[in-house]
Amino acid sequence: MWSKNIDTFLECDKNPHYATTMLFGAPFDSTTSYRPGTRFGPDAIRRESYGLESYSPYLNEDLESGSVLDLGDLELCFGDSAKALEQIEERAKEILQACKRPFMLGGEHLVTLGAFRAVAKRYPNVHIIHFDAHADLREEYLGVELSHACVLRRCWELVGDGRIYQFGIRSGTRDEFAWGASHVETHLFNFDGLEEVLDRLKGKPVYFTVDLDVLDPSVFPGTGTPEPGGVTFDALRQAVTMVCTRARVVGCDVNELSPHYDQSGVSTMVACKIVREMLLALQTMKPNPDKIAGGM
Repeated sequence: MWSKNIDTFLECDKNPHYATTMLFGAPFDSTTSYRPGTRFGPDAIRRESYGLESYSPYLNEDLESGSVLDLGDLELCFGDSAKALEQIEERAKEILQACKRPFMLGGEHLVTLGAFRAVAKRYPNVHIIHFDAHADLREEYLGVELSHACVLRRCWELVGDGRIYQFGIRSGTRDEFAWGASHVETHLFNFDGLEEVLDRLKGKPVYFTVDLDVLDPSVFPGTGTPEPGGVTFDALRQAVTMVCTRARVVGCDVNELSPHYDQSGVSTMVACKIVREMLLALQTMKPNPDKIAGGM
């Protein structure tokens, strides 16, 4: 069923039978509202990952001994957001049915909806941990409901109140914040409260979505919607590690790298290192693949 991708993220070329995490790219940016280009993010992350060591001194873990298989990028329909989301959902569904964990590289943030649909069907009691600069809770954007500005609102429609936890948020409309106050739990500006949320979610299935513009643009300028006032690299590294080691992460994504807005390549390398740390943190859990996808 699975075949190795020739162009893989650093050391993510393991035997599909033994892999517990399946990496795949969703290069899509058709609803980007400001600066396009995130469709080039997954390829850039793979290509530049070889500038990193596979070993992390933070975690004392190495991807060489990991259990990740990179399946490559999906070929998505850029002219039809609904069709693209169906394609993403189908790939995530295949991974979950094989008792693996889907880890998606975006793409704009709308791609999260496709993967999350598959996860929510597998785990009806799933919760979302969301790192982002933007609330993404609009009912619609310029008359369109399938927009990266609406992605968490669409996810909420699948799970309802009390199941979405947002961190790092520092941008949104007045209406978004007013609506969100009654329906989601939002932690503004940073990761304060993350440990308490993880304690509450212990043992429950979690979908973890990371929009890299949660970082300050001084650290991560290579994104379509830069928002000053963000977190530092090390704050994000520590936070993603905490989620991936303490939560029951059944699916996750990293998105919104638009590499050509940072010709230095620093933003791409930041994305690479966050992905590496997440993969290694998930690896430290030493999960039984059947436990990842089995049970509700």
